[in-house]
Amino acid sequence: QVQVVESGGGLVQAGGSLRLSCVASGTFFSINRRAWYRQTPGKPRELVAFITSSGSAVYADSVKGRFTISGDNAKKLAYLQMNSLIPEDTAVYYCNFNSYGRDYWGPGTQVTVSS
Repeated sequence: QVQVVESGGGLVQAGGSLRLSCVASGTFFSINRRAWYRQTPGKPRELVAFITSSGSAVYADSVKGRFTISGDNAKKLAYLQMNSLIPEDTAVYYCNFNSYGRDYWGPGTQVTVSS
């Protein structure tokens, strides 16, 4: 059974930084893509960033230049470094691993940015 767990969320003032971490346990095939999503109440989950197994990263326009995604496929790790946080970044952040078309999700970690 595969489990994905995020950590690193919390409360931070605008302009501050947080680093989210994610680890997957269990057995599954090679990770094709690691991603971070976020969701606020009443809105659909939105993609924040993803990185492929070859290292290519893509970011939502709203976080470009502020967030950096990274990780280690072999160790089933994913990170999201978030700098220059703004109140609009407040959301529950979810880690996602994709392995040959199958998605694995964590329960989410709350990030709150105060103004």
